[in-house]
Amino acid sequence: MKNLFSNIKGDAFGGITAGIVALPLALAFGVSSGLGPEAGLYGAIFISFFAALFGGTATQISGPTAPMTAVSMVIIAGIVAANDGSVEKALPAILTVFLLAGLIQIGLGLIGIGKYIRYIPYPVVSGFMTAIGLIILLTQILPSVGYYPKEDQAYVEQFKPQAEEVILENILKEEAGEGILVLENFKETIDRAHKISPEQILNESKTLAAKEASGTLGALKVLPRALKNIKWLELFLALGTIFIIYGFKRITKVVPSTLVALVVMSGIAYGFNLGYEPISEIPGGIPIPKLEMFTSFSLGSITPYIFTALALSLLGAIDSLLTSVVADNMTKTKHKPNKELIGQGIGNSIAAVFGGIPGAGATIRTVVNINAGGKTKLSGMIAGIMLLVIMLALGPIASKIPAAVLAGILITVGIGVMDYKGLKAIPSLPRDIKFKFLPFKFSSEVLIMLVVLVLSTFWDLIYAVGIGLVIASLMFMKKIGDLTAERSDVKSLKEEAWPDEGNFPKNLKEEVFIKHLKGPLFFGSTSDFQALTEQIPKTARTVILRLGRMQYMDQSGLYAMEDMLQDLKKNDVEVLFVGLLKQPRYMMERIDIIPDFIPNEHIFEDFKSCLQWIKTNVEDKY
Repeated sequence: MKNLFSNIKGDAFGGITAGIVALPLALAFGVSSGLGPEAGLYGAIFISFFAALFGGTATQISGPTAPMTAVSMVIIAGIVAANDGSVEKALPAILTVFLLAGLIQIGLGLIGIGKYIRYIPYPVVSGFMTAIGLIILLTQILPSVGYYPKEDQAYVEQFKPQAEEVILENILKEEAGEGILVLENFKETIDRAHKISPEQILNESKTLAAKEASGTLGALKVLPRALKNIKWLELFLALGTIFIIYGFKRITKVVPSTLVALVVMSGIAYGFNLGYEPISEIPGGIPIPKLEMFTSFSLGSITPYIFTALALSLLGAIDSLLTSVVADNMTKTKHKPNKELIGQGIGNSIAAVFGGIPGAGATIRTVVNINAGGKTKLSGMIAGIMLLVIMLALGPIASKIPAAVLAGILITVGIGVMDYKGLKAIPSLPRDIKFKFLPFKFSSEVLIMLVVLVLSTFWDLIYAVGIGLVIASLMFMKKIGDLTAERSDVKSLKEEAWPDEGNFPKNLKEEVFIKHLKGPLFFGSTSDFQALTEQIPKTARTVILRLGRMQYMDQSGLYAMEDMLQDLKKNDVEVLFVGLLKQPRYMMERIDIIPDFIPNEHIFEDFKSCLQWIKTNVEDKY
């Protein structure tokens, strides 16, 4: 508790700033999820406070994020469709799934699964993040041009025959449940059918129209209709929002550009009394627990979503722990991964009870918190309290925000969340696999990324990641199997001086640090490799990496090597390579680590020639 209040001023400023940054995103994610802006706010309030209080990353700010919202959106749409298009009927089952995901996260933390998250390969993460960006972009085109399928009468009209079938089918199911459906007497069925009103048919038609237009494929299906029915005012509000978000960043980053865009564009729309489409009303008062999820609990309603809840919890874990790594790099601290999972699970569980959408550690908000002075858990707790105060004080005003403005904000989020580093690397990654029926080779890393990207965008996010992991694991096992077979006569070496290092000058041992890399540098070993810089003595001005036993390097290992070399370069430490093998060299040449970071004259065939260079170029200072 003493540490909690050791930086009150910095934490207060960091938490308040992060809370303000979180506000427009929380509203936007809530609307995008399908549960309304209040669900985004409730999620941001409770997850931020409780994940900070119980978590293992001191400076992390948590709340709804793009990946978590994209998956939640799919879950919500599926459960709503199974409940006749009624969000009210579906809400208990939806929140139960979210609660289950939070409880699973707590379980993952308790059994110590946090340390294994690093085994997710980079191409899988890259493809998934780019898919999240595409999903957000495609699904936000419709609200940004003011097109809502439910309001398009001509489009809704097409679903009336199907709506009548659905209503009749529901009548038959009800009668079967009541035990009055018999072949000899359809009188009750006919009576109920006669009572079907045009309003019921219209409402069911709207539900079917909205379902058909949901998701990325649905958005693409109705895109031609949307472009023919553009509401120019809504488009102006969305484009104005996007312009301010990108333009204001060029002026200053002290004030969050998303908040400026939200206030300016909403002020214009409301102040000039423009006939815009507002977001749904945000309820006033303190959030109330949704006890219906317990009183009307049905195991059958959530059984089909247990695997989805597990996948949602794993996604939240990955999302949070990646942000924790960013926070560690900025603050030079070390997070506790399992404790962080427990904190995230508690936050998500409590948010679900109050009707909030799930979330995770949010990278941008965490960076804002650190830059503004946040250092302890108090900053995340203050961010949650700040959002609660804003909701209570400004709820009625926030209800006047145009839906197109939030669509514009989400479009910038979609653009920002894509992994451009991974996309840019596609042309330069080595093509290492070939299919018999094709005349050219593919890069296995690119193939995995594209499979995850396409399947996530147009099919199912959860299954796409699972398939990506399976493909990555199979390809890795094959590569390592091939390489191990080639070098099966080589025994592993202990971490000690190698025989040819016996005559190394004793007077230079403080100035030169020698590190042996043994075995492949791949997604499973990057965490240990990243800790290399911590082993280097402060007196060392030269580092020798002996790479003769590093047979293979994948894309994750490649970027880990790049990051380490950048850190060493910043500290004016020279790096020498000894015994660099063909495949790792090829990988490093493709993205210009060689010669940008390591010139060719710093790459030696054997330790003897490297030692000659050391004796000539390194001075004895200690």
